[in-house]
Amino acid sequence: MFILPIIKILALFLLIYCGVYLCFLWGIYKMKLTQFAAFTSLLCTALGTQAAPIWQDFSITGLYGKNYELIAREDDQSTITFEYAAKLKYGDFFAFADRTNNDVSGNETYFEVSPRLSLGAISGRKLEVGPIKDVLIATTWEGGEGFNNYLYGIGVDLAIPYFQYAQLNFYKADNYKNTDDDYQLTFVFGVPFTIASEDFLIDGFLDWSTAEDDHDSELNWTTQWKWNAGKHISPNTKLYLGVEYSVWNNKYGISGKDENNVSALIKYHF
Repeated sequence: MFILPIIKILALFLLIYCGVYLCFLWGIYKMKLTQFAAFTSLLCTALGTQAAPIWQDFSITGLYGKNYELIAREDDQSTITFEYAAKLKYGDFFAFADRTNNDVSGNETYFEVSPRLSLGAISGRKLEVGPIKDVLIATTWEGGEGFNNYLYGIGVDLAIPYFQYAQLNFYKADNYKNTDDDYQLTFVFGVPFTIASEDFLIDGFLDWSTAEDDHDSELNWTTQWKWNAGKHISPNTKLYLGVEYSVWNNKYGISGKDENNVSALIKYHF
C-alpha cells in the first residue's frame, strides 16, 4: 500500500510549489504566530522555485445576506472574499479567504488553499478519456478560527458542453482533532452566456461529505449568478453584479441545521 504515502508526499510538494501565490492574499488577514511561521517557511521555499503562471486571476467580492444559519441562530452577515486562481505548468492553484461579520460571532476569517498537480503534465502523456480532460492529485487546506483540515485525493478536469470549466475532486479529509475524518466530493463549475449582448456568468461549487460517528453528512451547493456591468465602463473591466444562492443541508455536520440563503453580490476582477 505505497500509493497513499506517495500521494501525501506529492501533495506536500504541491503546497510548497504553489505557496508563493498566497503572499499578497494572506497579508490582508491577521494570523496567529504559528500560522505565520508555517506560511513564511512555505513562502521562502516557493519563491526560489515557482515559474510564472500561464494565466492568473485575482478578485474581491462583497456579499450581504439575511438568512445565514449560524451556530446560535439565524442572522444577517456581511462577507468580503479575496480569491486567487492560476493555471500553472504542472497543475493549477486556487485560494480564497472569507472575512465575515455578524452579530453572533463577530468578525471571523476562513480560508481554503487548493493546489492540484496534473498527472498528464508531469508524465508528458495525454490522459483524456471521454469527458475527462486530465487527472490530477488534488489537495486542500481548510483553516479558520482554531482549526485546520487537510484534504487529499484525486481530481479530474471535465469537458462539458457550454461549461467554461468543470472539475470533480474526490478527497479523504484529515479533520481537526475534535472531528472524525471523512470523505468529500467537490464539483466546481462555470457557465458563461450572453443575452442581448449582455454577458452573464453562473459559477459555483457543490461539496458533499460523508456522515461519521460524530457528525452528519453535509451538502453545500453555492452558486453565483452574475451580470458583467463592467463592460459598460470599458471593454476589459470585469465588474459583476448579482446574487449568491447557498443551499447548505446539515451545516457544520449538525443534523437539521439547514441554510437557504440569497445574498446580494458585487465582484471585481483585477
